[in-house]
Amino acid sequence: MQKLNQLYIKSVVKKALEEDLNPRGDITTSLIKSKNKIIKAKIIAKQDGIIAGLDFCKTAFKFVGRETVFSKKVLDGKKIKKNKVIAEIKAKTKTILSAERTALNFLNHASGIATLTNQFTKKIRKKTKICCTRKTTPNLRTLEKYAVKKGGGYNHRYNLSDEILIKENHISASNNLRELVKKAIKTKKIITVEIENINQLKQVMGLKFKRILFDNMNYLQLKKCLLLCKNRYQTEYSGNATLKNIRKISNTGVNRISVGTITHSANSFDTTLLFR
Repeated sequence: MQKLNQLYIKSVVKKALEEDLNPRGDITTSLIKSKNKIIKAKIIAKQDGIIAGLDFCKTAFKFVGRETVFSKKVLDGKKIKKNKVIAEIKAKTKTILSAERTALNFLNHASGIATLTNQFTKKIRKKTKICCTRKTTPNLRTLEKYAVKKGGGYNHRYNLSDEILIKENHISASNNLRELVKKAIKTKKIITVEIENINQLKQVMGLKFKRILFDNMNYLQLKKCLLLCKNRYQTEYSGNATLKNIRKISNTGVNRISVGTITHSANSFDTTLLFR
């Protein structure tokens, strides 16, 4: 995962605020006479879950009003119960009103991913890792992969430059899986080979690379392939993993399960912001 730092956070939050405030700012809040009055507000959880994205939330308020004092009542990666306070804000009325939606969008999106990831991790064997994929929101990949880690999951490769992942269409385009893997080995990069059946597995057995990804296999096929591997490779499963079947997949003994759902289909965490 790329580094989550203040430069990245500020860049992403700035774009989001511009989307919400350009070209004329918050024209509704501008009607309020007491908009420059310093007030207090609190962000409250409306469900149980795992919190993530607080620094993005804080930065949104700080960008709109430098006077903002943002106090976290829980840390990223920690559990929170329904009706508990996540953070308190002290700032001008116009700052809180103008930044509220952008700030909560970041917090709710990241916390939703962390919460769903955590639900998956609770259902698997201790030795199995839940991994995210590249099925992420454009321009928010770093935030989403960060949220996965805060939920107890692990990051797959960040982008196409990180590792070699030979998938179905690469195999179709090359027409020779074993030769393609041999060529990949020469790059000295981490290599994952996606296979769909035992015949493909037999084609690559004996070659020295790190990981085999079993794609959309049924449990019986997966177990047979794992026996053939005999701990020679790190193993991974991918394909329609859900909260209902994740334990059964994990029980096969596979090392990793990649789950696109945790980033592309996580429900937004439910929060509310109230003036105190």
